[in-house]
Amino acid sequence: MSFPEKYRKYIYLLVVLALLAVLVSCAEQGVRPNILFLFADDWGKYAGIYDQLEEEKGPNSVIKTPNIDRLAEQGVLFTNAFVPAPSCTPCRSSILSGQYFFRTGMGAILHMAEWDSSIPAYPELLRANGYHIGFTYKVWSPGTPRDIQHGGDGARYEQAGNSFNRFSQEVMGAPDPEKRREELLQEVRDNFSAFLADRKPGQPFCYWFGPTNTHRSWVKGSGKAIWGIEPDDLIGKMPAFLPDIHEIREDFADYLGESQAWDAAVGTILQRLEETGEIYNTLIVISGDHGIPGFPRGKTNLYDLGTQVALAVVWPDKIKRHKVVHDMVNLMDLAPTFLDAAGVDVPEVMNGRSLIPIIESSAEGLVDTTREWVLTGRERHVATAREGNLPYPQRAIRTGDYLYIRNFIPDRWPIGTLEKALRDIDDGPTKTWFMLNHDNPEYSDYWDLAFEKRPCEELYDIKHDPHEMVNVAELDDYQEIRTRLAALMDTVLTATGDPRMKPSGCVFDEMPYTAVNDRYEEAQKRFEDEVKQLLKR
Repeated sequence: MSFPEKYRKYIYLLVVLALLAVLVSCAEQGVRPNILFLFADDWGKYAGIYDQLEEEKGPNSVIKTPNIDRLAEQGVLFTNAFVPAPSCTPCRSSILSGQYFFRTGMGAILHMAEWDSSIPAYPELLRANGYHIGFTYKVWSPGTPRDIQHGGDGARYEQAGNSFNRFSQEVMGAPDPEKRREELLQEVRDNFSAFLADRKPGQPFCYWFGPTNTHRSWVKGSGKAIWGIEPDDLIGKMPAFLPDIHEIREDFADYLGESQAWDAAVGTILQRLEETGEIYNTLIVISGDHGIPGFPRGKTNLYDLGTQVALAVVWPDKIKRHKVVHDMVNLMDLAPTFLDAAGVDVPEVMNGRSLIPIIESSAEGLVDTTREWVLTGRERHVATAREGNLPYPQRAIRTGDYLYIRNFIPDRWPIGTLEKALRDIDDGPTKTWFMLNHDNPEYSDYWDLAFEKRPCEELYDIKHDPHEMVNVAELDDYQEIRTRLAALMDTVLTATGDPRMKPSGCVFDEMPYTAVNDRYEEAQKRFEDEVKQLLKR
């Protein structure tokens, strides 16, 4: 068939446009998202946006996090996100591997960590599939896979420095605090820019931004001095198991100040990403590796203050905005999530499950009805907390209504002894206050909840006891739920190969898990000497 000459140019144009449409469609299908993981050390569930969802006014009514709030409003905010373990190394080993911490060998042990190269880690898998990977500040030391942590291809990006990790020390010690604050944020920007500059044209990236300023120590009084956070604004708003006194409120306020510094850094990263024009093709995830440090029942504990964290996921133009999800999720779900988003096969060995179906769903509230619980656990934090460098083995099942904890060896001290400086809680004003008041009868109930030995089983009714202070494990009315959760724990731990369920059971007690070097032996002696001096006051 032939067409008149005057129509041929129009037909040719239509064919070209059709071909372009096909090419564009194919290109869009082949575009892989960038992955931006914003992950703060020791940052629990603290962001102003959570105050809108909480019935009881707590610390989130005091903190101001405009950048994190804006991020959460643009995507999905999770209300029930939990870490696999409330200690940095085992938590991060789980996130990297997508497996329960007890499946990562020496990766489960702080200070003694060594990465088993046979365990797949999501950054390595992404790089093998064409991604440019890198990080700034902390991923997981000392045991992160060499190519991730020490980077033969330059995975670490700290060309501009790492002073942001000492935020309050740097700002409070500067002759011009405001100028120093801006310099620290410029450091954040420059490090991210250096990472972006190393990409090949069109190459997708995976970047881990992991500041540690929310980890102790921080400067006493810095929350008010830098951020205007009044400690007394926290009166009646802190967890009920903490004495509501000024010194502890001030310590909490200083932590919230560091969280606001983290928020400022997040804003800097997002601004730089927007400038690249690639924010609409970037999966952004923000969270923290466990709860608040240096406070009883927080970091290193399986209570919510130690295991529950903030989590927001944003994927502009890909997922629904202003969505709140109540599903129970574990941060080890992030590894399969990142791989799923990138179109990379998820290794069968991973225990985590991709969150992509949840975030892409138009549903809100409870989206995936199979996500009714999460499993968390702990072996050890500081090796020298107990005699013989022994751990304190725990596992917990958290549902929407209950928290069930099993303490495998209840004869051991959960946080260590006073004589050993309560080594499984970070140093700071709150810890010092507790040690100085250990024999004050006015505060004996607080001390017992924080540091005394615990029974083999603990069960808390979250709806009636949100601060998890009343153990109902032995009450008749709760035997059915206790039995059900205990059986569920046995099933999950056995199916996933937890060493605690094996006949030898004490694998985490044995060498090399108990090995400590001279540095930690010296630290132990120093802390014990400090305790002796405190108790003499």
